[in-house]
Amino acid sequence: MISDKIDKLGLKLPDIPEPIGSYLPSICIRDMIFISGQLPMVDGKLLYKGKLGRDISIEQGYESARICALNALSIVKKELGDLDKIKQIIKISGFVNCTDDFTNHPQVINGASDLFAMIFNNTGKHSRIAIGTNSLPLNSPVEIDVLFQSL
Repeated sequence: MISDKIDKLGLKLPDIPEPIGSYLPSICIRDMIFISGQLPMVDGKLLYKGKLGRDISIEQGYESARICALNALSIVKKELGDLDKIKQIIKISGFVNCTDDFTNHPQVINGASDLFAMIFNNTGKHSRIAIGTNSLPLNSPVEIDVLFQSL
């Protein structure tokens, strides 16, 4: 079971983060669950603030992407009731708040990709985009959205 694997990895799904704008945390269409952009929120606060390449290290960005992924999992668990109902993680869109000369976007978003692969094995393999941007909400270093397919 996925919840057992999460426990064995020493991870904990957080409470579902409150949206910071006028949107829904997720939308389900048939067997697809679209998760809105997730920030690295822990107990209602950003884990880190700032730009990669200036304020935030790649390791802190990686950790931020992991937190975003855990937040996405908490939302999809609410939608499905059970993470074992995930058939496939289809796609991650990752956004990195960074300086103009920062080029390690893939390494940062690997925090989310590696987490999904650890938890879901082949089901966690997905397509992905990693984009650098000049700002993100609340001065977050990272934001991801995720598309899941359910059984």
